[in-house]
Amino acid sequence: MTKTLAGALHSEVIIKKSRFLGCIEPIDSHQAGKQRLAELKAQHPEARHLCFCMLVEGQVLQSDDGEPSGTAALPMLRVLQHKQLDRVLATVVRYFGGTKLGAGGLVRAYSQAISEPLNSADLIEVKTLSELCLQLDYEFESQLRHQAEERALTLEVDYQQQIIAKLTGEAEDLELCRVALQEASSGRIQVL
Repeated sequence: MTKTLAGALHSEVIIKKSRFLGCIEPIDSHQAGKQRLAELKAQHPEARHLCFCMLVEGQVLQSDDGEPSGTAALPMLRVLQHKQLDRVLATVVRYFGGTKLGAGGLVRAYSQAISEPLNSADLIEVKTLSELCLQLDYEFESQLRHQAEERALTLEVDYQQQIIAKLTGEAEDLELCRVALQEASSGRIQVL
């Protein structure tokens, strides 16, 4: 089961005068994550580094933003994967305090800035939506509406010579709806 966050989480870690501002927040797409990164860069123009890890539907975008390779984004990604999170953006803004922390110190700092707030996070299950398009005679419209309502599917209807219906919902519910409608119509409803 894949999870995401109910809302944004923040942390602040100070190690040897370096300030690490962590934020983990839900996102719907890589584009939304990139917009958020641009906002953070504008909010923190004096920061030395803005490291991030973005995970959307298993696809990862990440950057160490000038930190030694593998010391920032990868530790953040490991925290997200350990918690089985998806559709999240983890960022850490670092204000350099003048003392180098070394590779191990950086890994610990970036991991801590992301993992600490996740200990008290409200997580929600990620549900992937699918679509089903059907073509049917008008006589089956009431059954279509009943099946869509019963399974909490979103229904869009286009009235032409026949009804063209687009159903949106979880794949399992869409399949149950399709089977029920095709049985009720003796196979006269077409899947587009």
